[in-house]
Amino acid sequence: MRTKLLHIMIIFVLILTIAIPSKINGQSAFADTSDLKVTGSILHLREGPGLSYPIITMLEEGDSLTSFAREGDWIQVKAGNDEGWVASWLTAPINAKQTIDKTIISQVDRLNIRTEPEISSAILGQLSTGNQANLIEESGEWAKIDWNGLVGWVSTDYVTINNIPEKKADSDKPVIEVSTKKVNKDTTFTVLVDTLNVRKKPDLNAKKVGSVKKGQAFKVLAQEHNWVQIQYNKKLSGWVYSFYGTFSNVEKTKSTSSSSTELESVTIIYNGTNLRTDATTTAEVVERVDAGKSYPIVGAKDDFYEIQLGDKTAFVANWVVTTTSNKAVTTKENTSEPRKKGTLNGLTIVVDAGHGGNDHGTTGQRGTDEKDITLKTASLLASKLRAAGANVVMTRESDEYVALRKRVSIGHQHEADAFISIHYDATDDSSINGFTSYYLNSNQKGLAEAIHNGLSSKIDLRDRGAQQGNFLVLRENRQKAVLLELGFLSNASEERVVTTAKFREQASLGIYQGILNYFNEGN
Repeated sequence: MRTKLLHIMIIFVLILTIAIPSKINGQSAFADTSDLKVTGSILHLREGPGLSYPIITMLEEGDSLTSFAREGDWIQVKAGNDEGWVASWLTAPINAKQTIDKTIISQVDRLNIRTEPEISSAILGQLSTGNQANLIEESGEWAKIDWNGLVGWVSTDYVTINNIPEKKADSDKPVIEVSTKKVNKDTTFTVLVDTLNVRKKPDLNAKKVGSVKKGQAFKVLAQEHNWVQIQYNKKLSGWVYSFYGTFSNVEKTKSTSSSSTELESVTIIYNGTNLRTDATTTAEVVERVDAGKSYPIVGAKDDFYEIQLGDKTAFVANWVVTTTSNKAVTTKENTSEPRKKGTLNGLTIVVDAGHGGNDHGTTGQRGTDEKDITLKTASLLASKLRAAGANVVMTRESDEYVALRKRVSIGHQHEADAFISIHYDATDDSSINGFTSYYLNSNQKGLAEAIHNGLSSKIDLRDRGAQQGNFLVLRENRQKAVLLELGFLSNASEERVVTTAKFREQASLGIYQGILNYFNEGN
């Protein structure tokens, strides 16, 4: 009995000897399990591996993370007491060597920024020749960069890496930078991304003076290349990257009486157009006229022109006419910069955000209104086109109803080189999915195919091809026009994808690339 008791005590001591160190080691290991850190200025911890999942909490640059699973470009992590998923392209190994005193400069156009240092990973964006970004780290033949808040990987074969030169201390006194490009004094810039840094100079390495939020609008002071100088507050101006916002002119919303020195005459573009006693579609019809007839303009009221009709005046809707303008005579041909390959200088492009106002378009299975995401997508596209030098005209820039014929008329009035109508699709069969590019006439086909090819290189939806479609904005359009259906809201899983900011960014990038490719071919 005593021997048996002695054996039990020995076994107990041995167990304690083994267990206590391993417990201590376990605790020590647990304390040091953080293997990642946040590299983006803001990173959302989400409930699932995708941008459509709800946000659990917000992480900041430098926060430590412990990873324990991966799905595609998403990593399951523990951050403090919270567990969730984060985008891998906004993280880095915690022991990674950070290079904060160097920049990279792209040596080629359309250099892909990827989520991971491998050719098969998803594309976040692209750099053009001469674009400069901060270098975060190097890994073999890849460089991790921060390009105006977009963090990703580029191939070092297509960039040069430079040291950031030492700078003399700048005065904190605000400086208004001089730009070679003048802007209309009433132009405003509206931010389209969640957060955008404001810098002292038009340079990624310039001192950060603040940040602006999505939806905020600022007076534009000047433009320089892809940068725009804004009135940040009463005392301070700053520079932001124009790719992440949209421009508008406040003058266009005013109802003014136009003199004949600015607007000479209107020409009717549709047979059976109504001339009315007042500037409303419910006013009495004075006369019905056919396409081709012209009338002098004596004024303007709301969306109507007041015209001279014999010894009296009448009103005609501005979306059923084209105008002859003294100003317009000198604009497009005489003042446009000659277009260089790789730019859109001198081209006028109408971007049409489908639906709006009381016209909601289709409504997705998860409650998405088509009118909302067409405007978001159109605004991103407009920013990219402007950054490439195009004169962009949007048929709507807010949640307002615009008649289809008025949309077409806008393209005619501006003699647009391209008319791009943005939509999202729906059908009774919820299993149908994919994106489609529509054209009607042979002169529209080349543009539609070029844009479709651009889209197919950037988004992962089912490719339904470029097809003929008998839509009014194509049928009645004298300009080169394309109507895009960027996925089915009637398909629940596709609705989750197309309503994300990442999809809109990629889709607008694909459309932009298609337009650029089309005009690069000399069309």
